[in-house]
Amino acid sequence: MKIRRRDFLKGVAASGLLLAAEQTPAQAKRARKDLPPNAVGILYDSTLCIGCKVCEHGCKETNNMPMEHANPKERMWDNPQDLSAKTLNIVKRYGVAGEKDSVEGFAFIKRHCMHCIDPACVSACPVSALVKNPENGVVTYNKKACIGCRYCQVACPYNIPKFQWDSPFPEITKCQLCSHLLAKGGISACCAVCPTGASLFGPVEKLRLEAKRRLAMEPGEYYDFPVANIESTEVQQHRVGGYVKHVYGERELGGSQVLYLAGVPFANLGLPDLPEDSYVALADGIQYAIYKGMVYPLVVLGGLIYIIRNREEKKE
Repeated sequence: MKIRRRDFLKGVAASGLLLAAEQTPAQAKRARKDLPPNAVGILYDSTLCIGCKVCEHGCKETNNMPMEHANPKERMWDNPQDLSAKTLNIVKRYGVAGEKDSVEGFAFIKRHCMHCIDPACVSACPVSALVKNPENGVVTYNKKACIGCRYCQVACPYNIPKFQWDSPFPEITKCQLCSHLLAKGGISACCAVCPTGASLFGPVEKLRLEAKRRLAMEPGEYYDFPVANIESTEVQQHRVGGYVKHVYGERELGGSQVLYLAGVPFANLGLPDLPEDSYVALADGIQYAIYKGMVYPLVVLGGLIYIIRNREEKKE
């Protein structure tokens, strides 16, 4: 069968237009995700934290989580020592005792789910057991949908989701920002019980502004700090010791709804140094590059199919 050059080019053009028209979102590199319209979160200020661990107790009590000890025979202040299937929220201490205000000194850090704007755990879950609420942005878990693959554990850059290895019917556990309390108009338990305002709940946009206000404060001066909820009228006065000029969580991996301020380098507190683009966006970019490389062979194939079909129709 002889193929004329003109027919071939017509076929290629037609198939190219078809591919462009039917291009799926996965084939196009998407833009950075925005905050949900009513996103809420937490601003944790390490310089205000006194390490009392009341937030841990409040979290366990509200979420019906059992007490946990690294050594069952000991009841130590620093137990448990890390997040686990029984502990959704934890306060750790890093650094050298007695040097809290120095650049290399010690400080407290509170760890729990970051509620990422572009969460890798949600993207990795094959059955949508983890879902990001489109309104308030909270990442929640549906145990009825979970198949126990633990892909979320592998995907999370902060090592947050935990698996119930000791349960006959295991689940994934993680902070869900006390969604059951939010549904009733409340706030997360850890923020509600914090005695110093180190954990502050509120709309993420307002928390970002509050974080920037604190970064502009003069070290050594006293300022008013809101307590529990940024939209409440309760405040406490604290002397500012100085901040690292960065809001951790605002840009990392596309941003998160949990923000951190500290007086020591964030690396000293165990927070990883991460790029601004989320891993999900990076994966989408790789897919886009692969699909883009496949376009030209598909265009040629489409052109050939067009010519063959066109000739068959003429014969009939």
